[in-house]
Amino acid sequence: MMDIHQIIKKLPHRYPFLLVDRVIEFEKDVRIKALKNVTINEPFFNGHFPNRPVMPGVLMLEALAQASALLSFSSEGEESDGSRLYYFAGIDGARFKRVVEPGDQLVLESTITRKKAGIYKYSTRATVDGELAVEAELMCTVRAVAA
Repeated sequence: MMDIHQIIKKLPHRYPFLLVDRVIEFEKDVRIKALKNVTINEPFFNGHFPNRPVMPGVLMLEALAQASALLSFSSEGEESDGSRLYYFAGIDGARFKRVVEPGDQLVLESTITRKKAGIYKYSTRATVDGELAVEAELMCTVRAVAA
């Protein structure tokens, strides 16, 4: 549904912080399913942890937030021109259920549960091989960027 070139047009993030590789399902104003391929070349693996590389939980949440922002930007038909950004406003109920390692593919899923006055609430989850890795309720707000 959306390759890396289209994702770059929608999100302001760039290497090494762009954490969504492909969108495989999209339902406007409802849900998105995206992929993050986890490789040993990720810069955070040098220190987390050198003898047992594990993807940091905070980056799994960031990947879910980026997928959620893609859902909202794409639902509104927007591309990232730098005039508006989605910022984290809250994380509730985050639970980590599985370690994510190099070679894993995170399947990122986000569903809009509420949208009001520029604040979005999403129900999110990420799985590896069908096994739950992380789940959380995320809140983001969209704001105009001052020139």
